[in-house]
Amino acid sequence: MLADAREFFARHGVLEVETPILSAAAVSDPQIESLATHIAGLTAPVYLCTSPEYAMKRLLAAGSGDIYQICKVFRDGERGRWHNPEFTLIEWYRLGFDDAALMREVEALIGCLLSPYRRLGPAERLSYSAAMRLHAGVDAHDASERELLEAARRHGIECDADLDRDATLDLLMGLVVGPRLGVDRPCFVCEYPASQAALARLKPGPVPVAARFELYIDGVELANGFHELIDGEVQRARFEQELTLRRIRGQVQPPLDERLLAALEAGLPDCAGVALGFDRLVAMALRAPRLADAMAFTIDNA
Repeated sequence: MLADAREFFARHGVLEVETPILSAAAVSDPQIESLATHIAGLTAPVYLCTSPEYAMKRLLAAGSGDIYQICKVFRDGERGRWHNPEFTLIEWYRLGFDDAALMREVEALIGCLLSPYRRLGPAERLSYSAAMRLHAGVDAHDASERELLEAARRHGIECDADLDRDATLDLLMGLVVGPRLGVDRPCFVCEYPASQAALARLKPGPVPVAARFELYIDGVELANGFHELIDGEVQRARFEQELTLRRIRGQVQPPLDERLLAALEAGLPDCAGVALGFDRLVAMALRAPRLADAMAFTIDNA
């Protein structure tokens, strides 16, 4: 499958690159925790990358053109049926693509990699709002926090934590909606709430939504993609909002990646990018019930 992936990108003229595993900066996303280590001679800790995204965007800003990478990434606190602290990502960026064009290419790639092992039908596309209405029975844009929690209770989920609105939406997506997606065929969930745009640009409209998508097969999330935000000032503001939320939650305050922000300010070309969990894709090929069946070495036997 790795060989097929590399052949796919070579056929499409996408350059393979390599970026550092260690960085002086870390992600500010409150849903992701970085692993830190110390190196002799350096006063500050360095962080194992949770994704090669920031470094790859610096290459894009420097004129690399279309690029991809297959690499190990690391996330603290992720250990379970579909999680391991160390895992493999396929991440790539396509100049001139929007989120719709990239979804088509993601579908082509997974078709190429999975076709020797299982038959996939054409992918379904659902807006985030439609997926929430269909499987959780709530309006993702207009429902109050109380209504979202009531929807969770209707599906047998009790949560005593003090969750904000986005955290409650994540609870519903992770435990109610996601497991019901991609059962008969792959499913792309797109047009996420603007508050969950992360590094995606916004699409204007009566209710602005993020140019973001996720891919599900057999109820498992495999990929997360964006029509990339290229405005450095807006991205800095989002990072600072995330740090504020991390502070409120009592989470570690990692240093922002000023080199990434400088690259955005210098000029990132119009592009779309996606990260795809390779180990999970192998599990889908095997029809395995857990990630450990697709990995020779998990954190428990590494």
